[in-house]
Amino acid sequence: MATREKNIWILLVFLLAGLVIGGLLGKLAASVPWLWWLSYEQQFGLETPLVLDLSVLKITFGLMVKINIASIIGMVLAIFIYKKI
Repeated sequence: MATREKNIWILLVFLLAGLVIGGLLGKLAASVPWLWWLSYEQQFGLETPLVLDLSVLKITFGLMVKINIASIIGMVLAIFIYKKI
């Protein structure tokens, strides 16, 4: 049981690393003419945050996700590397 949980956490770390590194490479590829397509991104989420005001406590909810082609490729590579390990 412990090895299965450990593997899930390792997969999560690999996916996050692939997402971050891919996103960074996508931003850097925007300035290279023949790699422009890696920087194509889509943004989705809450445009304005939701506010719950209970007069004693104020809670703000917000989530915005930006994903580009390079970050998708990074996540696919992370899954491939995870399966090889």
